Amino acid sequence: MIIEGKIVDIQRRKIYPGRIIVEGTYIKEIIEKETGSENFIMPGLIDAHIHIESSMCTPGAFAMAAVSRGTTGVVSDPHEIANVLGTDGVKFMIEDAGKVPVKFWFGAPSCVPATSFETSGAVIDSQGVDELLKMPEIKYLAEMMNFPGVIYGDAEVNRKIESAVKMGKPVDGHSPGLTGENLRKYIFAGISTDHECTKMEEALEKISLGMKILIREGSAARNLEALKELIATHPDMVMLCSDDLHPEMLEKRHINKIAARLISEGYDLFDVLGSCTLNPAKHYGLEAGLLRPGDPADFIVVDNPREMNVLETWIDGRKVWDRGKILFDYKGAEPANKFCSTKISKGGITVRKTGTKIRVIEAFDGELQTKEIIADIPSATWVLPDLNRDILKIVVKDRYTDSAPATGFIKGFGLKRGALAGSVAHDSHNIICIGTNDDDIINAINEVVKMKGGLAVAEGNHISSLALPIAGIMSDKPVSTIAAQYEDLSRKVKEMGSLLSAPFMTLSFMALLVIPELKLSDKGLFDGRKFQFVPLFV
Repeated sequence: MIIEGKIVDIQRRKIYPGRIIVEGTYIKEIIEKETGSENFIMPGLIDAHIHIESSMCTPGAFAMAAVSRGTTGVVSDPHEIANVLGTDGVKFMIEDAGKVPVKFWFGAPSCVPATSFETSGAVIDSQGVDELLKMPEIKYLAEMMNFPGVIYGDAEVNRKIESAVKMGKPVDGHSPGLTGENLRKYIFAGISTDHECTKMEEALEKISLGMKILIREGSAARNLEALKELIATHPDMVMLCSDDLHPEMLEKRHINKIAARLISEGYDLFDVLGSCTLNPAKHYGLEAGLLRPGDPADFIVVDNPREMNVLETWIDGRKVWDRGKILFDYKGAEPANKFCSTKISKGGITVRKTGTKIRVIEAFDGELQTKEIIADIPSATWVLPDLNRDILKIVVKDRYTDSAPATGFIKGFGLKRGALAGSVAHDSHNIICIGTNDDDIINAINEVVKMKGGLAVAEGNHISSLALPIAGIMSDKPVSTIAAQYEDLSRKVKEMGSLLSAPFMTLSFMALLVIPELKLSDKGLFDGRKFQFVPLFV
């Protein structure tokens, strides 16, 4: 097999006309020529950190879309499904990924459950982590979100890290805003990456201590603008990642368009491409082709680096995408779920007034972090949403033991009517709902219960939904199908008043307790700074 074009040689930092000779699954030889095709051939792109589950698609369905974007491999943390199904969920992802040619390099989830302050579907202790790390498909210990456990020497946390270090597998980090001596303790415990930086000062401090920075540009959290200068100043310490990428975004772009943006803005082509090929391959020890003789034949053909429109994608010497055509099949996934919740009634989410002020979660577009604000409440028996101040009701309902829901209040969603709900709620994936009135909240939650997982929008007698039958967080339908339904629901939420660019993605993080300041679990309001529950009334 011979492929010709302009070879983008990242190691030699050179572009030249050439011919690639592929034999079997490997590159046998690369021959430099004087002239050749105008198209560019470069290594296949790698997403250095992604939760496939956030695309709402199984690995197989994800792969069918990703190859069109030049993605040949992803470093995937399966802790979303692990929080639902435990190690069986991780094995489900490995098995499903094996049905398609895209390379999935999975991590052993380190924090299942993420905290003990929420109801989770499973527990993976240090022994379970050790067993996963012994599997050849498991390349690293996935993001250690329990940074207080690392800092204060929690024995169970230490055992998980020590197991990875002993096996020579890297440990991913998760340390938003961590600085100073606590950061030093966290890194020196053996943690080598972070994808939660939002400011340059934070990233530079972490780099100075030897930590690699994964610049995240996903659907809800987008830090490329704040951190892109690192590509120029510290190119060897940077990788590009999505973290969480919803289906409608995957329909439009993946790492290819992030790279194209950076190159078109004048960042060095070889540094940019290195951040999504060479750097992750070296850091995680991946069996990825880097366009060298003897490498796996993983490469892409693009029109030009400033656009990165992918014409062909090759994985292990096999063409899997060719100018609009997917050249492999995916037959779907086996059933897998855990959903025990029953429907709720209005009495379960009413809030009787017992004070004059309440804590309110303040959410921001494009950010995972929230703020705590204190709001006065009117004299009344019940605390109700206040649409004039954009203070809405938020409810989280456990779906594993069917306990009573927890209720709080939130600002930033902007709804003027209706409610939105979903069982995609990081990290335990209980049911979460935000709404303007109790009737719509109940209808939206109960629609999710009826589907045993999915997303729903309710306004009066009108209910629209998207079923996610696999673990309550994924579907094995094509990404285009999921994206169309998802965009329709998002459009309905925006028509109800929300100004958020990705309302369901932002909703899904309002129960993520490990990211400050204030969040809501199925057990109550939680202060991520103090790492403890706090009362609704002040």
